[in-house]
Amino acid sequence: MDRQHFVRMMAVLPAAAALMDLRTFARLTDDLGPTPRMPVLFLGHGSPMNAIEENRFVAGFRQMGRELPRPTAILCVSAHWETRGMQVTAMERPRTIHDFGGFPPELYAVQYPAPGDPQLAEDAHRLLAPTPVGMDQSWGLDHGAWSVIKHLYPQADVPVVQLSLDRGMNAEQHYALARQLAPLRDKGVLIIGSGNMVHNLGLVAWDHLDDPYGYDWALEARARMKELILSGDHLALQRYADQGRAFQLAIPTPEHYLPLLYALALQGKGEAVSLFNDEPLAGSLAMTSVKIDRA
Repeated sequence: MDRQHFVRMMAVLPAAAALMDLRTFARLTDDLGPTPRMPVLFLGHGSPMNAIEENRFVAGFRQMGRELPRPTAILCVSAHWETRGMQVTAMERPRTIHDFGGFPPELYAVQYPAPGDPQLAEDAHRLLAPTPVGMDQSWGLDHGAWSVIKHLYPQADVPVVQLSLDRGMNAEQHYALARQLAPLRDKGVLIIGSGNMVHNLGLVAWDHLDDPYGYDWALEARARMKELILSGDHLALQRYADQGRAFQLAIPTPEHYLPLLYALALQGKGEAVSLFNDEPLAGSLAMTSVKIDRA
């Protein structure tokens, strides 16, 4: 469809244009040229309680939501959805999953009724070929997604799709796969990785749950990760197992770290990286979050 044809069509179909939702409009106008490239985020999501508490991290998420251009949809890679083989949520109405235990009833009462986007799921499926990607109809939105996205878009009016982490892939394979998603950024899709780059729940300092406190090894790992992120040394970050004892303690299992690599893999030439919510927490966690955007 050329631009002149599109304008004529809109002139004779004002009612249809008024009813057209944002996703349909964006796709009809694809041939008119790409949208401005969307930023990419890695969000240190921390405790599920961040969904209902008022604290400095929640304030940081909300501020980021105010700064971002409005996306047509969100594709989220969460630490809390690991599968054998890759899956993408493809339902119209994803459920809110309360995938945690031992928290107050108020947290379980939270619903985040954002719509899904089956077309975005199909787009991700196509872009990730030849890697097989299952079209999931049962998962929904886990707390790695909704507990932070709800602060970016509290009206739950932006469609959200989740992409799972394939347990059978190593970090370099995840990074390479993430790069294939780059065209979505030019279609108005906000890609979010959600985890924590330092995440060792077995060593949490329970007497410092709300404090910007880190063990020496956690501070060392966080400082080195930040250095590598800001310098663009993504290869060293992919080969995190070779980075010494501090990294081994910071990443005892990879699921909270891998979403960071999904975000970094999408950094384009000349794009800037900035950090926010950049604090250690409870000894063995880091809430450091990352934004990638045009310089």
